[in-house]
This record gives sequence, C-alpha cells and structure tokens, in this order.
Amino acid sequence: MGKTYESIDAGLREFIAAQPLFFTATAPTGPDGHVNVSPKGMAGCFAVLDDHRVAYLDYTGSGAESIAHLRQNARITIMFCAFEGKPKIVRLYGRGAPHYPGDPAFAALRGHFDRAEDHGLRAIVEVDVDRVSSSCGFGVPLMDFVSDRDMLESWANKRTPEKLVDYRTERNAVSIDGLPAYPVAGADVPVSG
Repeated sequence: MGKTYESIDAGLREFIAAQPLFFTATAPTGPDGHVNVSPKGMAGCFAVLDDHRVAYLDYTGSGAESIAHLRQNARITIMFCAFEGKPKIVRLYGRGAPHYPGDPAFAALRGHFDRAEDHGLRAIVEVDVDRVSSSCGFGVPLMDFVSDRDMLESWANKRTPEKLVDYRTERNAVSIDGLPAYPVAGADVPVSG
C-alpha cells in the first residue's frame, strides 16, 4: 500500500503532472499557532525541477500563511491525490523558500513553468524534497475535472500592479498568528506586481 521513494522518479513525475490540484501544508514553529493547508491549482503552476527539487507559482490570495511559515522554519509538505483513474496519494516533504519578483532566483526558476501569466504572481516557492512517499488513496473520491477556474486571474487583472502591492501590504504582510508573511515595500526583499 504505502511506499517510500529515493527520489521523484519518472513515474512520480508523470503522476504529478497529471494532477490538476495539489495541497500544501505548513505550520509555525512550536506548539501554538495554526497549521495551514492550502489547495493549489491552475495548469502550469507546478514544476518538478529535478529528482529532489520542485517549485510552484504562488499568486496573490486572501492570505499568506504558507509564506509566513516558510520564512519562519521552511517546513512544507505537498500532497497530490488521484481523483480519476487508479487511486494514489503522493506526498513530498521538504524545506521550502519563497523567491520574489526581482530576485535572481525568481528569474532563474520562472522558465520552468508552462503558465505564462505573471500579473498577480507574488512568489515562486522552491522546495528541496527530503522525503517522497505514496499511499493507497482508497478513500479519495472519484471526481471529474471540468476546468481551471479563471476567477483568480480575472481578479488580479482588474488591478494595477500598484493596487496588487497595496492589497498585499494590507492583507498578506502578516499571518493570522502574527508572523511576517509577504514582504511589503520597504522590507527586506523587492516587491513587484
């Protein structure tokens, strides 16, 4: 049923590429604070960089819990579930870091993604994977994928780059637990729309 892998092999890459949805899980250091699980989607937003590294595009959203936790302790788990076909769950455990527009690492990573839309893109999260495992997925329901939603892209396109920075400053600068999240203008990293 469950299996641990030495790396992200060709079969796992194929499985990951076929999934239209994945989940990220992060948590603050210590016994207090909130564990965060976020659904991520949109075609072309996830890339396997090599056998032990992955990355995903992080677009402006209502919160920035994952970034806050990564900035604090770097721990992250990414989970993929098969909602069609043979049941399977794949988890990638590792340590991640957000890279922001204007950062050399951001520019170097950006070419690994099929998704062209940059408006609203606030970071690329890179993860060094130290554990890869799968489990049965027998309890995951069968569901049909209809399409990606266009609402996030549409929302961002109604705002100028400056308005997106204002939104991040107001809503993404601090996590629900009070941790520094998305860096705002004048902070330690560049901010771009």
